[in-house]
Amino acid sequence: MLAIHDISFPSDPGEDLGRGSPAARAASRLFAYAASLGFTGIQLGPQGQTSRDNPSPYDGAIFSRHLGLVPMGTWADLVDEAELSTWRLRSPGGPAQHGHAWDGARALRAVAYAELTAGAWPDLREELAAYRRDHAWCDRDGLYEALAVARGVEDHRAWPVAERDLWFPAQPALVAALAAEHEEAIDRYAFGQLLAHREHVRVRGVLLRHRLALYGDLQVGYADRDAWVFRSVFFDGYRMGAPPSRTNPEGQPWNYPVLDPQQLRGDAGALVAARFDSAFDRYDSMRIDHPHGLVCPWIYCADSANPLAAVQSGARVYDSPDLPDHPRLAAVAIARADQLDRSLPRYADAWVRDLDAAQVDRYAILFDMLVASARRHGRDPLDLSCEVLSTMPRPLGEMLRRTGLGRWRITQKANLDDPRDVYRAENAEPRDWVMLGNHDTAPVFALIKSWRPAKRDAWARHLSAVLHLAHPERLSEPGYLATAMLAELLASRAENVSIFFADLFGCEERFNVPGLVDAANWTLRLPHDFEALHAQRLAAGTALDLGLAVELALAAQEHGAERR
Repeated sequence: MLAIHDISFPSDPGEDLGRGSPAARAASRLFAYAASLGFTGIQLGPQGQTSRDNPSPYDGAIFSRHLGLVPMGTWADLVDEAELSTWRLRSPGGPAQHGHAWDGARALRAVAYAELTAGAWPDLREELAAYRRDHAWCDRDGLYEALAVARGVEDHRAWPVAERDLWFPAQPALVAALAAEHEEAIDRYAFGQLLAHREHVRVRGVLLRHRLALYGDLQVGYADRDAWVFRSVFFDGYRMGAPPSRTNPEGQPWNYPVLDPQQLRGDAGALVAARFDSAFDRYDSMRIDHPHGLVCPWIYCADSANPLAAVQSGARVYDSPDLPDHPRLAAVAIARADQLDRSLPRYADAWVRDLDAAQVDRYAILFDMLVASARRHGRDPLDLSCEVLSTMPRPLGEMLRRTGLGRWRITQKANLDDPRDVYRAENAEPRDWVMLGNHDTAPVFALIKSWRPAKRDAWARHLSAVLHLAHPERLSEPGYLATAMLAELLASRAENVSIFFADLFGCEERFNVPGLVDAANWTLRLPHDFEALHAQRLAAGTALDLGLAVELALAAQEHGAERR
């Protein structure tokens, strides 16, 4: 599986709006190249619409697609060259320019929409009307964007009270009045969503021709527009975050809304089911971002002046029957007080010691909906990729065992001094997903460069032993070392191997640093001449050599078979 986010796709010089798109011409070449290397699938990041000031796809909309999915080639069919040249990058390539691309896509949409309303493309006009009828979320999100423009801020909490609380509870008369007032803006928004939908359908066709499966990314969070529309299904006074862990020792206050535990079989569950159905309509299967959020979310008080301190003293919604600092959770707890190990921190995996079958059923309500949606759409639930990193609380572990799903093993994080470490490839089960890194880790070539000699020697000894290398002295070469690390994944029992694009192409720039607000985050993208770049770096030993990795893995497996 080749993992790459939309913004990182290459753009040819004449089609560069400042960000990538899987619908661009250069992206089609990348798909063909991936297929030629032996990849069988493409893993995208979340494709929801983001705000102008926050390019993180994990804060994007749950239904609306990013307008950046529409490539310059499609805009060229709808607007004249003078308008295109205003937004086409004069110095193409390099880091993504989110603000420029965001502004440009909206300007091009406005010009194309004006042509549509003036009578151009009558068939497209009919298609737009049908699209709005079939996608109720489109009008809601369109109203959000119209109000955000009118109020000058993409934060509904800063709007006038009547608009801020429009859906809490829903006020049909005011909704209708505002929708009528902003009908043109809503229709223009829907026009952009229709264009993005058409591009997505076209991308699916390209991937099908290359026999590449398409994986989406079901993020655990919600965008501001979703928090506004669906406020009534969220747990008032709480936010979701990540507790202290090996991955993030301080924890992370994500500020995401939390589904109301008492509405999981009501409106909250209906929203989640709609998300699942929408996702399986769009993709062959899914990466489930932080599945803890579906099973045992870690939450903290939303009104704290110190969110980091609040998340460190948070709790898991259903694991907290009698915590004095979170008394509201007692009413929704699934675990009993006698099932808790009080000698451990409440975020520890073994905080809940044991569960009976009926309790596991209650923890699995949302995940059962996910599995049911997959089956309704003809998907195999066992193809789901669950992003379980260093933390796997008992309720989540029980749910994975119940469904037969695996976890992630990011081997660059492996502790070579601990044979039982969860990140070691030797501990992978067939249903696990193994990878050198992902969008949140350092690229493997940058990582190797940062290692002290002792750590590099430890990895060399480890790889030489598990792969039975004929030429272990070559592990002094960065390219051979990184490729041997990949070979270990291919030789493992895991059936699923994911390679992040930065690792494949030997990039050393980091795509994202979790928990850090930085302009450099979410900007790394491939150049248009990525094939030549990969060839050049392979020759220099600074990119992953997939052919060599397969050769080393097969040799290791043959050696193991001989020993058995």
